[in-house]
Amino acid sequence: MRPTDTSNPDYFHKVVDCQWGCPAHTDVPEYIRMIAQARFSDAYMLNRVSNVFPAILGRVCDRPCEPVCRRGRIEDKPVAICRLKRVAADNRGDITDRLPRAGPKNGKRIACIGAGCASLTVANDLLPLGYEIVMFEKLDCTGGLMRSNIPAFRLPVAVLDEEINYIVDMGVDLRLNSPIDGMEKLLKENFDAIFVGTGAPRGKELNLPGRHDSEHIYIGIDWLESVAFEHTDKIGKKVLIIGVGNTAMDCCRTSLRLGADEVRVMARKPRGFFKASAWELDDAEEENVEIVVNHSPTEFVIENGKLVGMNFDLMEYDIDDKGRIQDTKTVGEQFLPCDDVILAIGQENAFPWIERDIGLEFDQWDVPIVDKTTYQSTLEGVFFGGDAAFGPENIIWAVEHGHQASISIHKHCHDESLTDRLPFAMNLSSAKMGIHEWSYSNDYDVKERRLMPHVSLKERFEKLNIEVELGFSAEQAATEVERCLNCDIQTVFTDNLCIECDACIDVCPVDCLTITENGPEEELRTRLTAPATNLDQDLFVSGKLPQTGRVMVKDEDLCVHCSLCAERCPTAAWDMQKFTLEIPYVEDEAADGLPAKEVA
Repeated sequence: MRPTDTSNPDYFHKVVDCQWGCPAHTDVPEYIRMIAQARFSDAYMLNRVSNVFPAILGRVCDRPCEPVCRRGRIEDKPVAICRLKRVAADNRGDITDRLPRAGPKNGKRIACIGAGCASLTVANDLLPLGYEIVMFEKLDCTGGLMRSNIPAFRLPVAVLDEEINYIVDMGVDLRLNSPIDGMEKLLKENFDAIFVGTGAPRGKELNLPGRHDSEHIYIGIDWLESVAFEHTDKIGKKVLIIGVGNTAMDCCRTSLRLGADEVRVMARKPRGFFKASAWELDDAEEENVEIVVNHSPTEFVIENGKLVGMNFDLMEYDIDDKGRIQDTKTVGEQFLPCDDVILAIGQENAFPWIERDIGLEFDQWDVPIVDKTTYQSTLEGVFFGGDAAFGPENIIWAVEHGHQASISIHKHCHDESLTDRLPFAMNLSSAKMGIHEWSYSNDYDVKERRLMPHVSLKERFEKLNIEVELGFSAEQAATEVERCLNCDIQTVFTDNLCIECDACIDVCPVDCLTITENGPEEELRTRLTAPATNLDQDLFVSGKLPQTGRVMVKDEDLCVHCSLCAERCPTAAWDMQKFTLEIPYVEDEAADGLPAKEVA
């Protein structure tokens, strides 16, 4: 194998699994260390740089960082990263003087359609550069699907308003109750660019017999919106939820709070194929929601004009060793009674307001064609982000879309190439404080993941807006932060200092180091101190060592960043260095185009 190119930021970035897994690349280990030091405001602001909504995402993020957490490869459960984000938000001080402010006007006007997370991120990034942001929202409030589709018992309105207002109060020209009924008309209003962040506002239908014969069959996202804006305040005693994604979990738990006694979530496939997050399923089942698998709906049963239940086919699946369905068969039928049915089988984009003859092309699914790097549509100057760009995802993806679209909008407004973008960069700084002292806690903590305290089952149903999760206290967080393995504190190796004494190999508690002859990767992985079987994690391979010409090999999958190799090394060939990923935002792109004197 060739010596590993550690000058490429992607190498060390990939080692920090949580940051690599986060669409916005939040510096998770660093903000966790700040929490450990009770620097809650600093942790909040570090979060805000990349994810914009720390208090919101600390409650409702889909947590792509947690399944890949290194702690989860050592024990059953990862670090509670999302909930620690909330700790920083809940315990921060007054940070208003640290928030970005609008810059002097630069004469450029940007239209943002929709006041959801993607559009708000665009406003957050462009207002400090002097752009005028005109934000059109069809509803009478901001937040988009964050407000209308996430129940208040998960995301309190006060939390939502506070973080949204941090952006709006910078000077957004917010126009509520202002739906856009035509893109062609908007194009004539002399905006320098248009950003579409309208979400995926249409729930998928289930056109089975009886679907349109009752008023007690609802589309999930529409029903949640009706509840959020207090147009709906009750439901029947027996409710069936069709679908098993996160929207279905919100629907079933909301039904309980509106008076339902028996709520069933109906899934066509086994549990391993559910789209809902594991913790969402746990929360629903804790509230005594029944999740029924292998039931495929066939008919809404209407008697004398009244919905009385649904018929289902009972399914059986042949699943192979890789978890893939090989065969499907129907083994029976079942009728389940109900008073109401809520359809939560997915969402899709809907753009009836965009004319089809203005140069903005749509694909075979009637969705705008959007470039995945620049977020520009086929109509120059019109950009998309969030669910409106590539279909339903989650808030953190929408935020990242907003960051990238902001860069493209800035470049478009200054006649620059949209694809000529600054690359990721990195900083490495030694974490050594003394002979055996480090600027981070390097002891392995054996504590299990802390359980989130919840409001009691009895109390949480008294009102629709009682937040179920209480959050960690600062004291509870202090134990959870110690579970972080500090994966951003990298083991940096200097091959010409190595004397091949094997001290690092002897002291390594997880056998991730080997000095051996080089060879092809597939063969080399089999003869390490511990065979490296996880092909998703890279091997570090040094240059030739000066004594024998062999190489130092490190399996990044096993390393727990304990620093013992660096403590034991007599020549300082190993060092622990803090890796900081330098992420280019639109302000960096703007500064890159200025003369050095202006930047200074």
